[in-house]
Parts: sequence; structure tokens; C-alpha cells
Amino acid sequence: MIIFPAIDIINGEAVRLYKGDFNKKTVYSSDPLSVAKDFKAKGATHIHLVDLDGAKKGEFCNFDLVCRIKAETGLFVEVGGGIRDRKAIDAYLARGIDRVILGTAAVLDPELIPSLPLETLQKVAVGVDVLNGYVAIKGWLERSEQTLFDFCDKMEKAGVGTVICTDIGKDGAMKGASLEMYRELSARTNMNITASGGVSSIEDVRSLRDEGLYGAIIGKAYYEGAIDLMRAIEVAK
Repeated sequence: MIIFPAIDIINGEAVRLYKGDFNKKTVYSSDPLSVAKDFKAKGATHIHLVDLDGAKKGEFCNFDLVCRIKAETGLFVEVGGGIRDRKAIDAYLARGIDRVILGTAAVLDPELIPSLPLETLQKVAVGVDVLNGYVAIKGWLERSEQTLFDFCDKMEKAGVGTVICTDIGKDGAMKGASLEMYRELSARTNMNITASGGVSSIEDVRSLRDEGLYGAIIGKAYYEGAIDLMRAIEVAK
């Protein structure tokens, strides 16, 4: 299992939100690039970046910063937030970003993913943000009418190979990962599943690894000192 330490970006700063609430923001660093370099120094090979400004506004807001993190660290970079069309996907991939994450666009534009060429589709993940069993969109500000499992089934049939599944109710709450949700999703799909939200202990990492998940995103637990990143990477292996 791959550990993806996370940097959520608002106004060029590394932040964390509590349960996706933009009004409950904690700033951890004014220099996300230095945070990314620290991740690398601790043994990380992959990093998960979210342009929260972009997610809220539906457009690029921290594009240059994301690309700089990729260029100066050499880490495998996946990024989401505000990527709503083919032009945005291509812009990131052209700058060497390894994987782009579609969330809102995958829900509201059902023709987008089927229209992507295979070479592009292989570098796309779908971010499935779950609120009470339903997929949330627009920076978690709205709930769609699609359930988690129905939506993931559609994505797999469309050729998506990786999903990043976040339980919004767990995100930033430090109350553990939604193991039952990931277990059921794993049983229903052959896609690579990355767990996000609530991963707050080494035991969570171990449990997700044992469930056979592809990856786990660690955010607040790292910043708050609850998880040692080096230890998490070793346990995940």
C-alpha cells in the first residue's frame, strides 16, 4: 500500500479543514513546498495535493505552486481541485503531474471520462467524496443524487482504474478510517482504492493495508503528530 501524505492548499498555504468546512480551517505552513520536501526527506515517494481554492471556484487557483512542487521534489504527484474539463487535465499533465483527480466534473459531466483517450485516462483518478452515502461535489459544498456504490460502478465501466474515496464525516476528525465502507467497496470493484479521511493512527494504516487497499492519504494526523510518516510508510509496505 502506498502512503500519500497530503497538502491541502488555500491561498498558497498548507491547511486542513474540519469535515470539509471552509470556515474551520487550520493553517499548518505558509510554505507548502518546504512541507513537500520534508515528506520526501521522511521517505515519501508519492504526494496528494488538493487545490481547495480551485475546488470551491471551479478553476485553477494554485496551478503554479502545484507544478513547482512537482518540479522541485520529483515526487509522484497527484492533484485535485478545480479540474473540471479536458483543458485543465491536459494543462497539468503537460507540466509533468503524474495523476489528476476528477471529482465534480466526473459527476456533472458524464461524457468527460468516456471521451478521454486511453493514455490520458490512465493518468486520471476519480475523487469520490462521500457524505452520508452520497457523492458530494463542488468542494463538498453540495450533495449529488448518486450513491457511492452506483457512482463507482459507472466509473469502473467507463474505464477508470483508480478512485480516491473520502468519507467527509471522518475527514480531519481524527476518529479513524471508514473500514466497513472500504471493505464493501473493495468487494464490489476491481479498481485501485485509496482511502482518505480519518486515517489517524498506525493501526488505521495497518488495517487498510490488510484490506488490500492501493493507497492511504494521511493529512491532519501527520500535522498533529499522531502519525510518524516514516513509520507509516514502513507499515504500509
